[in-house]
Amino acid sequence: MAFFKKLKDKLFKSSSKIDEGLEAIVNEGAIEVRVEPDLLQSEEQKSEPTIVLDQVKVPHASAYPTVEQALESELAPESQTATQNNVSNGFAKELDAQPTLNKNDQKWRSTAAPNPAITKLDNEIQKTSREVEKQDGSNSKAKPGSLKMPSLSEPDLQTEKPIVKKGLLSQFLGRKDVSPVIKRALDDDMLEQLEELLIATDMGVDTALRVTANMAEGRMGKKLSVKEIKELLANEIARIMDSVAKPLPIYSQKPQVVLVVGVNGSGKTTTIGKLASQFKAAGKSVVIAAGDTFRAAAVEQLQVWGERAGVPVLTAPEGSDPASLAYDAMSKAQEEGADLLMIDTAGRLQNRGDLMEELAKIVRVIRKKDISAPHNTLLVLDATTGQNALSQVKVFQDVSDVSGLVMTKLDGTAKGGVLVALADRFGLPIHAIGVGEQIDDLSPFDPEDFAAALTGLGQK
Repeated sequence: MAFFKKLKDKLFKSSSKIDEGLEAIVNEGAIEVRVEPDLLQSEEQKSEPTIVLDQVKVPHASAYPTVEQALESELAPESQTATQNNVSNGFAKELDAQPTLNKNDQKWRSTAAPNPAITKLDNEIQKTSREVEKQDGSNSKAKPGSLKMPSLSEPDLQTEKPIVKKGLLSQFLGRKDVSPVIKRALDDDMLEQLEELLIATDMGVDTALRVTANMAEGRMGKKLSVKEIKELLANEIARIMDSVAKPLPIYSQKPQVVLVVGVNGSGKTTTIGKLASQFKAAGKSVVIAAGDTFRAAAVEQLQVWGERAGVPVLTAPEGSDPASLAYDAMSKAQEEGADLLMIDTAGRLQNRGDLMEELAKIVRVIRKKDISAPHNTLLVLDATTGQNALSQVKVFQDVSDVSGLVMTKLDGTAKGGVLVALADRFGLPIHAIGVGEQIDDLSPFDPEDFAAALTGLGQK
């Protein structure tokens, strides 16, 4: 996972190129702007809006006692203390002077003589009701000290308009609407633009046509966003490369001879050092043969990598025959019982026939010691060479029976699509990819991680 993060960071050039190209293609022919729910909206939809009431709940009018119930409570024999019912002492004396009423007499109020205390209490309640109704009909705020209570005749709670509180994220971000998603219908013009974009990333004409055709299958006329196109593209790239993603095989044969070839400056020496370090960490005994006897300081460079990996390096004087060194290294590795022998070779251009013949000589010599050698022939490719890598693979495959590929310098190009073209055309196993100069910047090839990093999927 750590290497995948580094891969995404290093492949920003390729992913940025595809990003910019896809956005331009979709925006050019956009015919629909659609609002899709995002995380913020979905979070707010999970819970109902919170209702905030500005006024206190008020009991229904039936909760208040009637005049008769109030008097009955006041005049009952068990009610001894008038002050407990919020009645003044003077008013209590007037009530005590009146004759006791019979609770079963339902017509006591109509037959009995008007009582000043009852009349006074009735008038106070009516006055209060009028003041409340007057306040309910007014939109202005009540004056300080005035009576403020809801109308007793209203059956429901008296509230102002409910206030809906939005989610916390919405308030914090100040967002009301989600961002629009621009889409474009997949048609012939859009497919042609996609093909041109993939060709510009060095995916090659044939591979670009095949990829876009598979992307369009069953989707013509469908409206697609940039993200959806990225997902389709990443899935198609991963499908093509899934069959070639294979680690370097390890055999029981000792020593297992790994011949490393490639053009000048492709990264053969650093790749050998990184692989030797990984094999040593896995418990394998490794010997390195510095077969590049022509390039200045090539032997010293390989010795530095050997020290980093803790692996011995066999050398020969500058200008020596590399085939002779390879033969001596085979004998040394057999004597020591080494698990792997990694042979470095001088860089050579694929159009130099004399140098390619020298490479063929190395293969013939080591087969005198072991007819099955070399057991692996790794072609190291520089990703910055683009489509030129295709011709390199063809020539080296004819001369030295290339068994697998290692792609280096993917961090230095905006055309990482050449690896897709290689997989689609040759089907050779891709054992590892390199994205830097550090000893841990070489990792087994993972098609899904590479496809996501190449297309920039998940970076935005």
